[in-house]
Amino acid sequence: MSILSDLIVRVLSTMPTPVMRYFSSKYIAGVTVEEALERLQSINDEGFAGILDILGEDADGERGARAALEAYKVACSKLAASKLISYVSAKPTHFGLRTGEDLCFEIYSALATHCQGLGQFLRVEMEDHTTTDGTLRVFNRLLQKHGNVGIVLQSRLFRNGSDIEALLAKLPADRTLNVRMVKGIYLEPSNIAHTSYESIARAYVDQSRQLFEGGAKVCLATHDSQMAEELVALVSELQIPKERYEFQVLMGVLKPIWKVWLDAGHPVRVYVPFGPDWKAYSLRRLKKNPKLLTQITLGIFRR
Repeated sequence: MSILSDLIVRVLSTMPTPVMRYFSSKYIAGVTVEEALERLQSINDEGFAGILDILGEDADGERGARAALEAYKVACSKLAASKLISYVSAKPTHFGLRTGEDLCFEIYSALATHCQGLGQFLRVEMEDHTTTDGTLRVFNRLLQKHGNVGIVLQSRLFRNGSDIEALLAKLPADRTLNVRMVKGIYLEPSNIAHTSYESIARAYVDQSRQLFEGGAKVCLATHDSQMAEELVALVSELQIPKERYEFQVLMGVLKPIWKVWLDAGHPVRVYVPFGPDWKAYSLRRLKKNPKLLTQITLGIFRR
């Protein structure tokens, strides 16, 4: 992190909580599930589906991971009662991955069972490269037991094409692989990851093709309108039905393009994060990827 970036993070961390909440409210739906559902209602009313995510990572041991599970169960039940159009996603380290893979699998499996009873889908998130192997092992175990789970993959990582090949090869016959494709927010070492925009974007499009040709459903998480044109052309070339793809976007980020894609007939889903850990989570993410500071700082001055 540069000296300037470190200074900005320090300044943000000392802001009074109400002030920081004001600036972050565009990107974070609130502290409680009720606040998140209210925001999700407005998103649904505009024609967009949602993704509900409780902010958090690196749970404090088994106790913290099990507390996260209970919070998700409550959120999922309230989401089902609201009848809003959304599924849920959760990070592996929020569910205890660093404590143990068996614990993480147990918690994801319990939530997948809970979600299945409510008719909901569950997304397993992807974090930095130190967790990739463990996350994929947990996800492959989940796929053997549950049909309502999906994964996130990052085109930034050199290994991603091989990981896609392995996931497709291990896929049970009665399952469809459901992948959220992202460029990857974590700044990874150059010996394991692409570092230029061009190479990351090229890998994203190529790996999306690999997934489509392998029969997967691909959720195209991007705000890159240039790359989106290539993805739309790919969907058209391969004659992919709407049931097998959608665009996914972050709440509060470049909203005008959501409507452009929706009006063009493409399904669009919005990521809606919330939770009491919003401030600590936001600061951790800024430290892991200082490039986000540009967007946050510009957002603050606009507001």
